Amino acid sequence: MLPAGYERCTMRDGETLATRHWLVPRARGCVLVVHGLGEHLGRYHALAQRLNAAHYDVLAYDHYGHGMSSGPRGGLARHAQMLEHLGELHASLRHDRRIVLGHSLGGLVVAAALARGMLQTELAVLSSPALAVHMARWQKAALNWLPKFAPNLTLANGLDADRLSHDRTVVQAYREDPLVHDRISARLGAFVANEGPLVLQAAPHWSTKTLLLYAGDDRLVNPQGSAAFATAAPRDRVTAQCFPSLYHEIFNELDPAPLTALVDWLDAAD
Repeated sequence: MLPAGYERCTMRDGETLATRHWLVPRARGCVLVVHGLGEHLGRYHALAQRLNAAHYDVLAYDHYGHGMSSGPRGGLARHAQMLEHLGELHASLRHDRRIVLGHSLGGLVVAAALARGMLQTELAVLSSPALAVHMARWQKAALNWLPKFAPNLTLANGLDADRLSHDRTVVQAYREDPLVHDRISARLGAFVANEGPLVLQAAPHWSTKTLLLYAGDDRLVNPQGSAAFATAAPRDRVTAQCFPSLYHEIFNELDPAPLTALVDWLDAAD
């Protein structure tokens, strides 16, 4: 049974995803929130409230294998599954103005869907996207064979909760959250490793108006991926801002600057 305010959405592949709407009267548009690895939509309640206050509806969902959606924790049934689910949910939005906001893994999913032509949206926001990741040599070697022979094998994702935010209440809540998990399958690991370079290759030809906000002191993903994307992408399409001293979850930091930058950009793009 889902909590109040949640719904189940059955996708074309038969999987069910947990979703939640935060609605306001006379909304200026709808922001579709795509969360990161090992977490779930419930962690975006404060962001949704901030967007509601700026007169935007919000829809968030749990990825397959995450939160209250179907699938083994950290699993991925096929390489393009997250991209397909994003496209389906985006197409279901009943708003003339649709914005997609992806954080971390979610940012990679949004960017990869755009790069592959599997998503057409007016505006996109990438928050500390996983365009490049820190991997040891053995991890890189493992990704050459694990997805072929054991694609569903899950391992610990290695994320350091202490590096999520400087706000210790955020870190503690993450550690105590029963819906947070530390699993990542070999297939999902391969998705992350392969889609980042594809997005960077597509950057010079980027056509979607995009806001890129990323943490300079990010230890969970490599901020050099975002920096490289910002350098390569057309300046009239991509607005980028780095927050040098912030940790990975920029919208959960003590500094309100990333939230202000987000709302200001949305208002200016209206």
